[in-house]
Amino acid sequence: MSSRVLLVSPASSPALRQARFYDGLGPLDPSGAARARAAAGFLPHSDRAVRSPGARCHETAAELGLDTDELPELATLDAGRWRGRTLQEVGAAEPEALMRWLTDPESAPHDGESVHVLCQRVGSWLESEGKEDGRTLAVVEPEVVRAAVVHALTLPPETFWRLDVPPLTVTELSGRSGRWNLRLGRPLTGDTTPPESGRSRTGQ
Repeated sequence: MSSRVLLVSPASSPALRQARFYDGLGPLDPSGAARARAAAGFLPHSDRAVRSPGARCHETAAELGLDTDELPELATLDAGRWRGRTLQEVGAAEPEALMRWLTDPESAPHDGESVHVLCQRVGSWLESEGKEDGRTLAVVEPEVVRAAVVHALTLPPETFWRLDVPPLTVTELSGRSGRWNLRLGRPLTGDTTPPESGRSRTGQ
């Protein structure tokens, strides 16, 4: 049998709308919570349900009616001293550092975590899931979705920021450890209106 990993991005929140480096705090906005509740009936069956740490993934999972285990290895990228600040604020105060971070996957000018380290961390989790039969549903931060896709398809880490992850969509990886197929970005609901786009840089 093959494994299936369904990565569900969280519903919209003020931090996402403001392109703010996520600090793990703050609820969903009312429209995001409502969309998550409406999507609950469209969730596929899963054998396991997990989530990223942080308020918005916890609340999204709850609105979806999921009983999830929180996994530290699925945490969002640690933005260090930039946590809680907007992309615009960081760009105005530290333009060179921000550009270096956005173009060099090894860089961590915020004294937090580099994109490369994040991809390694999420990749290790994905490979462990690839050894399990059945379906895992994971409510995870947009950066975690990007990191999983980069790892699964053995993409260059430089492609990380070129992957857009809209709120409340499903990215599906299927196969076995070391060989994955990808289906990404489908909305959870039967609504034909395209989901609003996520912020492609901070993923917040």
